[in-house]
Amino acid sequence: MKIQRFVNVLLLSIFVFICTFYIVSYDLSAVALPLSLTQKIAVIDNSNAEELTIVDNYLKSIPGNYYTVGKVEELQQLLKQDHIFLVDVREPSEYASGHIGNAINIPLRTLAQNLDKIPKKQPVVVYCSAGYRSAMAVMSLHLLGYDNVRGFPPSMNGWKAANTALAK
Repeated sequence: MKIQRFVNVLLLSIFVFICTFYIVSYDLSAVALPLSLTQKIAVIDNSNAEELTIVDNYLKSIPGNYYTVGKVEELQQLLKQDHIFLVDVREPSEYASGHIGNAINIPLRTLAQNLDKIPKKQPVVVYCSAGYRSAMAVMSLHLLGYDNVRGFPPSMNGWKAANTALAK
């Protein structure tokens, strides 16, 4: 149990770092990083071999669709067949401009304060505009004990590109 929590925290930390780096990479001078990118890579390279093996084995054991609903058509089928609980983690103004079906709006930065709105015994699908915020939400919810949560990486961009109806 401790190893799994360690691995989950490690994975979330790495994921958040990668997302943050990707989002702000256009202007790294605006970000005050305590370690340079080279130093962070060195920290990862010098990790304990046993920890790396644990992380590697854990990542290899994850089924391909464990965290995601990868296609618009797949989400449409789930919405028809299952009682899916949709969570839109975009900002309220984005949600108001159009959202998928009966999705509720819980902005990513308020997710931890709204856990009482997210069921643990019903399939949950999380989405945002492009997939970054929903990926952070999925990992955060998994760390908090929600094993029923998957992300929708096509997100709103994919939903709109498929010319699928939006609710307002």
